[in-house]
Amino acid sequence: MPSTIQAGVYSVTLHYLKAVAAAGTTEAAAVMRKMHELPISDATIRNGTLRADGRMVHDTYLFRVKSPAESKEPYDFYELQATIPAKDAFRPLEESSCPALKHG
Repeated sequence: MPSTIQAGVYSVTLHYLKAVAAAGTTEAAAVMRKMHELPISDATIRNGTLRADGRMVHDTYLFRVKSPAESKEPYDFYELQATIPAKDAFRPLEESSCPALKHG
């Protein structure tokens, strides 16, 4: 079973490769535009987007750890309790402290 870090690397690499394919080039500016335009959805991330401040926002989850008796197969450790939508899980773009953004 991949670790959280391995799953994250897979996700970002997959998103990059999708952006390269959509842009039709490996030129950085064109690929970055596509990375910001394309939704992020894979085995690791659901309902993800790359915002103007560079933050990737996505749905997050609240899990309960199962007891050993509840686990029925290898890696069956968690039970999903709630999904927090991306818009509620991260600080709004308007509150970003990114110095590259200009707030009006």
